[in-house]
Amino acid sequence: MRPPVARPRLHAPAPGWSIAADVVVVGSGVAGLTAALRCEAAGLTTVVVTKARLDDGSTRWAQGGIAAALGEGDTPEQHLDDTLVAGAGLCDEEAVRLLVTEGPDAVRRLIATGAHFDESTDGALELTREGGHHRRRIAHAGGDATGAEISRALVEAVRARGLRTIENALVLDLLTDAGGRTAGVTLHVMGEGQHDGVGAVHAPAVVLATGGMGQVFSATTNPSVSTGDGVALALRAGAEVSDLEFVQFHPTVLFLGPDAEGQQPLVSEAVRGEGAHLVDADGVRFMQGRHELAELAPRDIVAKGIMRRMRERDAEHMYLDARHFGAEMWENRFPTILAACRAHGIDPVTEPVPVAPAAHYASGGVRTDSHGRTTVPGLYACGEVACTGVHGANRLASNSLLEGLVYAERIAADIAGAGDALAARVPQPLPAAERPAYPLLPAEARLTIQRAMTRGAGVLRSEESLAGAADRLHRLHADARDALDEHGKTAEPGVDTWEATNLLCVARVLVAAARQREETRGCHWREDRPERDDTTWRRHIVVRLNPDRSLAVRTTDTTDFPPTLPQPQEQ
Repeated sequence: MRPPVARPRLHAPAPGWSIAADVVVVGSGVAGLTAALRCEAAGLTTVVVTKARLDDGSTRWAQGGIAAALGEGDTPEQHLDDTLVAGAGLCDEEAVRLLVTEGPDAVRRLIATGAHFDESTDGALELTREGGHHRRRIAHAGGDATGAEISRALVEAVRARGLRTIENALVLDLLTDAGGRTAGVTLHVMGEGQHDGVGAVHAPAVVLATGGMGQVFSATTNPSVSTGDGVALALRAGAEVSDLEFVQFHPTVLFLGPDAEGQQPLVSEAVRGEGAHLVDADGVRFMQGRHELAELAPRDIVAKGIMRRMRERDAEHMYLDARHFGAEMWENRFPTILAACRAHGIDPVTEPVPVAPAAHYASGGVRTDSHGRTTVPGLYACGEVACTGVHGANRLASNSLLEGLVYAERIAADIAGAGDALAARVPQPLPAAERPAYPLLPAEARLTIQRAMTRGAGVLRSEESLAGAADRLHRLHADARDALDEHGKTAEPGVDTWEATNLLCVARVLVAAARQREETRGCHWREDRPERDDTTWRRHIVVRLNPDRSLAVRTTDTTDFPPTLPQPQEQ
């Protein structure tokens, strides 16, 4: 047997405690908790690890809803068509077909789990429209609090079933055995509890459901925990990532000033779905004539339309005008958004809301097949951390919750299908000493990364701007690498330094992919390459992290999706 390749790991203390399970699920959004509940129902010993509290992930912040062909006259085929159009030629059609055909029943099972969606007076689901959808197929809850309701229902189900959970825990690295198979994870628990400090969960199956990486930019709709930890872990473990250049910037985020940083309030696309208009300072609707759906065009088109109008008018933001809704509609349909606006001194009942695009969703991620399996045996990924092929170059509105739901169920079915073989395999992870340390960045590097990415790899990109970002990121990486090589140590291990290091890891990959893709497609907008180029670039950019911490970048044809998975070595 060949000796395994020594993969880099974050510099961290040795685990001081460990527990064993059949499956460890990392993340507690719709994808993670659905996977955990289905695995537990199949009789698998399941542990849920989450970075904050169970209900503190991105799912809770989702306003608009969950898309599925549940309405009269709607069909999965129509949902598929809208998704493929939004994906700008890079969706995997079979992955989308799985999503839209399995989606309606998955939503019904979510309702059976305890999620309550808004209903009309006759008891039918109340459905709305969002950008890119030609039908009303968005189910919502609490008006604009869909994510909060889904999170509530799933968290209650997890607690009712007595699943073991480890909260306030930052996952560090994947453990693997001598054959290169998954053997669990290391993690750091923040604060007092049953476990504290660095420990390990030993398990032959690991499900990454860690959410996004929006904190790589200065302004984002993502919560502070979204620092790309799952993608960075997968890269260090040798997994492939794909399509990371396609970061969706939500068109309508509440504008809080040019220097605003961190999580920004989202103004849901459903507001436009109910008839709000995008206007400039003179009240002119500028999306009419740019696309047949005007304000309800796919998100990349609306974001570009806003950015172009801002340039034309030398303005820092545009406006969303929904004064014609009246107070009653705002209070009943969009109470969360109304409260957020008023908390910042804006009353959408009587004045237009200032909006501008901000980083929102990673359409790419850890490359998986239709069962959520990654290119590392035993490692699965679902939700925003994954690249299933569903979103292509631009996610269709409200497909994210559905993708997390559908692919989490598929992962659980695949793991459960392993049955006795999984239960019989006792993980024997390689000692940490056999893996080289990954250089840690100081905590203050986080701001440097965010500002470099916002300036160089934001909504508007060019070779010049991306080269500037790449240079700044390379210097950060090189300084940390040189310090590690010379002194055997860089920054002190800790949550802030681990997060900064993860952000740099995903930022380097994003910029490398964005520089290589010399075209404009979906939510990747190159000012110096303004046209879509199907002849050259109807391809995926796939990146791996080499054992020496350099990046291996390649392109692959759209027919090479899902990826061919390697077979584990026999011990």
